Amino acid sequence: MTGFTTTESLAAYMPEQNIDTDAIYPARYLLLMEREGLGPYLFHDRRFHGDGTPKEGFILDLEPFSKAQVLVAGAGFGCGSSREQAVWALTGFGVRCVIAPSFGEIFAGNALKNGLLTIALPEEVVARIGAAAQRGARFRIDLEECILCVDNEIVATIDLPEGQRMALLNGWDETDVLLQEEGDAISGFETRHRMAQPWLFQGST
Repeated sequence: MTGFTTTESLAAYMPEQNIDTDAIYPARYLLLMEREGLGPYLFHDRRFHGDGTPKEGFILDLEPFSKAQVLVAGAGFGCGSSREQAVWALTGFGVRCVIAPSFGEIFAGNALKNGLLTIALPEEVVARIGAAAQRGARFRIDLEECILCVDNEIVATIDLPEGQRMALLNGWDETDVLLQEEGDAISGFETRHRMAQPWLFQGST
């Protein structure tokens, strides 16, 4: 995964509440199991008619928001089923961060494991920055400083457990995190035993 340090972008505002994973990634595409290449299926039924022709007016198909890397959404974003493809579709489309008052619990976990930052903020704050998004404000998410800025004004701090923050910063997936944790445990084990029984490690590097 690509590491997440700082993202600067316009934001697309989707104020609807309880946008579920079936809206984000329709169930009939669940047989597509590869992580890459799912961006075109994002919000497919809201963007296309049954014959595949585009619908008009969907925010992510409107300029200048078609390349927005940030979504500002209503409460309950990502509720519903646990499909990980919903996250893959968002990241495949180019979305790096979703801001909402609350998220589906499983969706939020899947997001952090796949390089998608979720930021939960109070409803009044989300409404305010959503209005700014509609005006074309520039959003900056700095994960090193843990701040969210809108038009160069700090509007919120990002509260994220340090382990998850480091995983996002370094672009670590679940396997990388596991290897990192196991590597630390193995090093600690060797250090303790090297000190207790140094003769066992003579000649080792």
